[in-house]
Amino acid sequence: MTKADIVNLLFEKVGLPKSETQDIVEVIFDSLKNTLVAGESVKISGFGTFNVRKKSARIGRNPKTKEEVEITPRKVVTFKASDQLKEAIEKV
Repeated sequence: MTKADIVNLLFEKVGLPKSETQDIVEVIFDSLKNTLVAGESVKISGFGTFNVRKKSARIGRNPKTKEEVEITPRKVVTFKASDQLKEAIEKV
């Protein structure tokens, strides 16, 4: 599913003009992104939680050359599905 698919689905369900629907979707995603950039978590009830996690530097290995390479510290986004989402996926 793409952002455009979400806009079309919301347009069909709610009936707002497509431009307004697109603006709403953009505001939601911008809010989520800005919250994660600030280092805060985003919890969507019944769906799951997005967190920003810091990964420290470590030594990795290039699988092709077997050469050791230092992997720099970085931040990654993680997602933990809610129990309701897990149950809904299991039912399918």
